[in-house]
Amino acid sequence: MTIFGAIGIASTGLTVHQKWLDAVADNLANMDNATSTSEDAFQAKYVVAQANASGEGVSAVGVELGSAQGRVVYEPDNPLADADGNVRYPDVDQADQMTQLIMAQRGYQASAAVVDRAKATYEAALQIGRN
Repeated sequence: MTIFGAIGIASTGLTVHQKWLDAVADNLANMDNATSTSEDAFQAKYVVAQANASGEGVSAVGVELGSAQGRVVYEPDNPLADADGNVRYPDVDQADQMTQLIMAQRGYQASAAVVDRAKATYEAALQIGRN
């Protein structure tokens, strides 16, 4: 593998982790969105990653959606409440999403560190060639 290969592989990790971060941010932003019980709740997004066919790097191959059933909560004062006083909220667990956020963030940082180290190695090789 060349230095450029390392940068290319790490960039695939950056892309997947960025998509993961985006999905988690979307889930957290919508976790308190109430809907009427006749509508589907917000469906959490989960990024599906897979190793590339070449064996070098990874790709986000899709997004799986969480349950549209959500959870029904008794809130008679909510303007969206049905006749029984119930509304539907997404089934998004904040603690789980924060854990996902930390893992995605750490993965992104690790991939960025690989790019930085490969770049430094390439610059050092150029410097040796100039002398």
